[in-house]
Amino acid sequence: MGFGIGNLPILHMLRTRMEWSQARQKVLAENVANADTPGFRPHDLVAPKFNQESALRQPHVGGVSLERTNPLHLVGFPDAGSSFRSTSDGNFEVTPTGNAVNLENQMMKVAGNQMDYQVATTLYTRSLSLIKTALGK
Repeated sequence: MGFGIGNLPILHMLRTRMEWSQARQKVLAENVANADTPGFRPHDLVAPKFNQESALRQPHVGGVSLERTNPLHLVGFPDAGSSFRSTSDGNFEVTPTGNAVNLENQMMKVAGNQMDYQVATTLYTRSLSLIKTALGK
């Protein structure tokens, strides 16, 4: 494996963060879409953690899939083998139909996720710009 600009740890971490934000957007959109589905419980993704060790190794980031703890759960996204873990919030209000989606909470998560994605893309773009400037291009 050769060394390229895309293999720099900071760029890899920013790319991972952007991919996580995209995967999280899909999960949050599914939560909102199922706000009226009887028995549906909202899900979320655990944010990736970055430390010195994770900065040195570069894991493959795949698609996202929701964890099914019961065979009666609805099947989530068809992507399997995600490196992002799914979680469900235990603090929710359940409607008489068994649905636990709080639309206000989900929309706040969507807005926060969008801001995180914009920050990561801005940092990624500026990092590439600095590298190009350093190389004289």
